[in-house]
Amino acid sequence: MADSQSSFDVIIIGSGPGGYIAAIRAAQLGLKTALVEKGGALGGTCLHVGCIPTKALLYSAEVLEIAREASRFGVRTGEVKLDLAAVHKHKTDVVRRQAKGIEFLMKKNGIAVFQGHGRLKGPGKVEVAARDGSRQHLGTKSVILATGSSPAMLPGLKADGTRVITSTEALALEFVPRTMIILGAGAVGVEFASIYSRFGSSVTLVEMLPRVLPIEDEDSSAELHKAFRKRGLEVRVGTRVEGVKVADRGVEVQVQSEKGGKETLKADVLLVAAGRRPVTDDLGLEGTKVELERGFVKVNGRMRTGDPAVYAVGDLVPTPALAHVAAHEGIVAVEAIAGRNPEPINYDRVPSCTYSEPEVASIGLTEQAARARGHKVRTGRFPIPVLGKGRIVLAQEGFIKLVGEERYDELLGIHIVGPKATELIGEGGMALRLESTVEDLFHAIHAHPTLSEGMGEAALNLHARGIHL
Repeated sequence: MADSQSSFDVIIIGSGPGGYIAAIRAAQLGLKTALVEKGGALGGTCLHVGCIPTKALLYSAEVLEIAREASRFGVRTGEVKLDLAAVHKHKTDVVRRQAKGIEFLMKKNGIAVFQGHGRLKGPGKVEVAARDGSRQHLGTKSVILATGSSPAMLPGLKADGTRVITSTEALALEFVPRTMIILGAGAVGVEFASIYSRFGSSVTLVEMLPRVLPIEDEDSSAELHKAFRKRGLEVRVGTRVEGVKVADRGVEVQVQSEKGGKETLKADVLLVAAGRRPVTDDLGLEGTKVELERGFVKVNGRMRTGDPAVYAVGDLVPTPALAHVAAHEGIVAVEAIAGRNPEPINYDRVPSCTYSEPEVASIGLTEQAARARGHKVRTGRFPIPVLGKGRIVLAQEGFIKLVGEERYDELLGIHIVGPKATELIGEGGMALRLESTVEDLFHAIHAHPTLSEGMGEAALNLHARGIHL
C-alpha cells in the first residue's frame, strides 16, 4: 500500500469490471495508477454479489435438473437431492479464487491499491477514508469514477434479509422458500426465478410492463414466457404492486393487473428485483463540474464528465448496466486520458445475455427498434429443437432469429432463446463488428451437429432458401 503523500496519473474509485480493467490498461500504457476499493476484496458488485455468484447458482440449478432427468439420456442415478450448503460453498470458492486473481493482477501490473471509501476532495485530490477512521489524501491528474450500482427498493419498503430480500440476500439464503414472489421480470428477476424454481420453490413472477424481459425482442419475450409457464412458474405481466404487508410467516403483496383487477398474492419470501440505482452518494461531486441526470453521471463518448479531469464508467452512467460494457468503457476512458483518441463504444453492438432457463441472448436491433428507425426489415427464424444437436440435448423450445435490412441485406440484429444462447451470441458480435450481410452468415460453414447451425439456417430462411424447415 502506497503512502498518503503519493501522487498518480490516474486514480480509479471502484474495483468492479469497469475499475480494475481500467487500472490494468492504465498501467499497460505507462500511467502511474491507483485503485481505491471500499469493500473487503477487489471485484465489485459483479464478482461478489452479482454476475459471478448468480451464475454459479444457476449452474448448480442446471446440474440439478440434468441429474433429475438423467434417465432420459440412459444414465441411472440414485436419489437426487439439493445440498444447499455445498451449492454455496461452490459459489464462494469461485468468488474467492476470482478475487485472488484480481489481487494478483494488481501486483503484477504495479497498481497501488487503497482500501477505503474514495471521494473527490477538490481538483486533483482524492480522499480515502479507511474503516479504522484514518484518512489518506492522494494527488492525481485524472480520476475515473467506477462505483457501480446497488439494488433499488420499492418506496416505503425495506429489505429485512428474510421475508423481503434483494438479489444480494437471494444469493445467500440458507433455505429454499416453499413459495416466492419475484417483483420484476428483467434479467435479475428471471434468473432468480430459474434458480429457485429448479431448487424447489413455487415461484410467481410479477412484472409491471406487458412482457418479461421488456428490453428484448418481442418474440424472445414471448418464448421465455411460454417456457416459464410450461415449467410451472406463474407469470403475471401488466401487473402493478399496490402494497406489501410483511408478517411473521410470510408476505402479502397487493397487486393490480390490467386484466384481473385487484388481488392479494401470498408467499414465504418476496424478492424485489425492480432494477438498480447508481451509487453516487458521498463521492464529493458537489462543487465539481460533474453533472447528474436522473441520478446518472453525464459523460461524452470518451466517458469524460463535465469536469475535464473526471471520467465515469459502468453503472454510474446511462448506458447498458452490464459488466462487459463497464470493462470496455474503462478502457475507453483510460485511453482517452493517455491521449490515444479511442473509438467510442457503439452501444447498438453490445451483447445482452440472460442466463435463465432457457437462456436468452441478443445483439443489435430488435425487430421493433429496426422498424422504428425506418429500416425495411426482413426476418428469418429457425427453431433450435429441429436441429440434430437440439434433439440430442432434448431442447424443448427456442430459436435463432435474424433481423436484416432488405435493400442491402445488412445484418441488424440477432436474437436467440435456448440452450447455450449466451455462448452462441458471440458469433453475432463478430458478424456485426465486421458489418456482415445476412448472406455472409449462410456462406460461413457451420459445423454439424452443433447448435450454431441454427445461425446459418435462420439466414437461409430470411432469404427464403431454407433447407431444414
